[in-house]
Amino acid sequence: MSFLDTLKTKFGPARGKVSDLAHQHGDKIDHGIEKAARMVDQRTKGKYSDKIESGTVKARNAVDRLAHRDDGDAAPPPPPPPPPPPPTV
Repeated sequence: MSFLDTLKTKFGPARGKVSDLAHQHGDKIDHGIEKAARMVDQRTKGKYSDKIESGTVKARNAVDRLAHRDDGDAAPPPPPPPPPPPPTV
């Protein structure tokens, strides 16, 4: 048995608990992700807004997968909107 198989076997029950918690508290987790993203964006003065948005989308997708909200029947979430073009001088 490989190392990863051993880890999967040992952490299988924990994943179920995490999945249940993510399902029960998904709205609070989403709110926390959004709040953290806003704070980081403010502190960096918008310099990394595109990267913050990308990370926020990925974090929400991960929570959705953990919470089993993505049943596979639904369409994938739409991609984030493209950043605005830079101002021309």
